Amino acid sequence: MTTSLSARQTGKSPVLLVLVGIVSVQFGAGIATSLFDLAAPTTVTWLRLTISALILLAWVRPRLSGRSRRDWLVVLGFGLALGAMNWSIYQSFARIPMGVAVTLEFTGPLVLAVAGSHRARDLVWVLLAGAGVLLLGLEPGDLTWSGIGFALLAGGAWAAYILLSRSTGARWPGMDGLAVASTIAAVLLTPLALGQYAGDLRQTHVVLLGALVAVLSSVIPYSCELVALRSLRPAVFGILMSLEPAAAALAGLLVLQQTLSVWQWLAVLCVIVASVGATRDWGSEPSA
Repeated sequence: MTTSLSARQTGKSPVLLVLVGIVSVQFGAGIATSLFDLAAPTTVTWLRLTISALILLAWVRPRLSGRSRRDWLVVLGFGLALGAMNWSIYQSFARIPMGVAVTLEFTGPLVLAVAGSHRARDLVWVLLAGAGVLLLGLEPGDLTWSGIGFALLAGGAWAAYILLSRSTGARWPGMDGLAVASTIAAVLLTPLALGQYAGDLRQTHVVLLGALVAVLSSVIPYSCELVALRSLRPAVFGILMSLEPAAAALAGLLVLQQTLSVWQWLAVLCVIVASVGATRDWGSEPSA
């Protein structure tokens, strides 16, 4: 498959491709979380970023020569946002249930979507999402402040990723910017991965499962979303991406046996509905 293929040319529905990407990224996250008893979240994050970067570099072969200083500054910021988003959400997964973490993370792009709107009625979606977050506090037994904080940090990084992905896309064609940004994110975590957590990488099965996480959580969803967005309206894409919290909760249940309470499921539903309402006319960007 090349970056010029459309969903129609592949014979696949763009909606189906997005759904495949959503399921893949969240089940990849479930496998990553299952590794945290053997390796630090930082190690697993580094493996995901490094292996996916190597695959993307080999596939895309981005053109690096002739780039302006502004091009490099933009893609550097994009790489920082990508690395912070992945690292902080894995830190959150290590502390609180996946479904809760992704629900909290989703407040980042949701707030961004509403901030980009000039419609007063969109404040309703903010209130609904806020109600969902409050519902998570009704049964705080399996929640920690650090887990909540990392999830919110991931949400802020996701919002920055969305903004910077547009600037990067305007300056770096195709997936060139993503390949370079993934490499930057991996390089930034390398001192920790090869220093403080170097012992984790001596376990062959950790490295192999880390490679699987890279394919499931990065390569497959990026590819599916890239093809789908060539024929799918941004508003529809945004609505589909609103299913991420539910997919995360399902992956947590099936892969990690993490169960959510009725209140927590209601919180997930509130954030999903709020996200659908906020993004239906605004659109969204792929997660990472």
